[in-house]
Amino acid sequence: MVDSQLRDRIPSFGKKEGGGNQSVSLSNMSAFTSGNSRTIGEIFAIVLVAVIIIGGTEFALRTFEVPQYVLPTPSEIIVALFTDFHFIAPHLGHTLVELLSGYAIGASIGLILAAVITQFPFAEKIIAPYILMLVTTPMLALVPLLILRFGFGYEPRIIAVALASGPMVMINAATGFRRVDLAKIALARSYGASTMQIFIKIRVPMALPMIIVGLMIGAIFGLLTAVGAEMVGGGFGLGNRLTTFSSTIQMPQFFAVILILALLGISIYVIFFLIGKKWASWES
Repeated sequence: MVDSQLRDRIPSFGKKEGGGNQSVSLSNMSAFTSGNSRTIGEIFAIVLVAVIIIGGTEFALRTFEVPQYVLPTPSEIIVALFTDFHFIAPHLGHTLVELLSGYAIGASIGLILAAVITQFPFAEKIIAPYILMLVTTPMLALVPLLILRFGFGYEPRIIAVALASGPMVMINAATGFRRVDLAKIALARSYGASTMQIFIKIRVPMALPMIIVGLMIGAIFGLLTAVGAEMVGGGFGLGNRLTTFSSTIQMPQFFAVILILALLGISIYVIFFLIGKKWASWES
């Protein structure tokens, strides 16, 4: 059996043997993505639940005459999203610049470190304590210090995003690199394959599911850190808009920004899941 030759079961974006479906996720996405398609009944149920929740919230807030500054109605939030989006859009651009820049740096370093520590155990003993410190330390606590050193521009936020996303990518990628079929490695060595060839041809393809999961987690952590850093200091970004709108009691605009952030998080999830379905899907 193949499973007996594995150290751990390798997560998969594809189908399980026997007709079931299994998807890779933060903690196995199968609860959200099981099945290749939804029936008309399932789609109707999803839409119905959304209508009930949104409509019920609208009705309750209007019935009890809840003030807008306490909690705006869903219709007021949607109106604010469309009418004030031209004011919010530039700040969305700033947040995306910070997220993409910091994430690119952190993910690249994380992948490199994952490759190094899985090939050189001595390096892992040296690097592991520092990675553990980065994982357990809230990066937002370092933002004021970074602002004192680099000012209120992009630099402190990009550094914070890189520090938040890099360790997540490294940990998951390193786990994937270790979850290999030992029989395949032994066979490759018997044919004279070098360590680099084994790493590129065997370890990397088999680690792709975990690498993609790590990239997704890193992107989500990066988004949260970017918004938090913007709330700590600086005059631009969606986090800054949250602080401004809450302090001026513009609650429809405040919740409109939260809605945009939720859509960004969902987009990250969907993008990496689709990447996984295309590039890291195979029969378990």
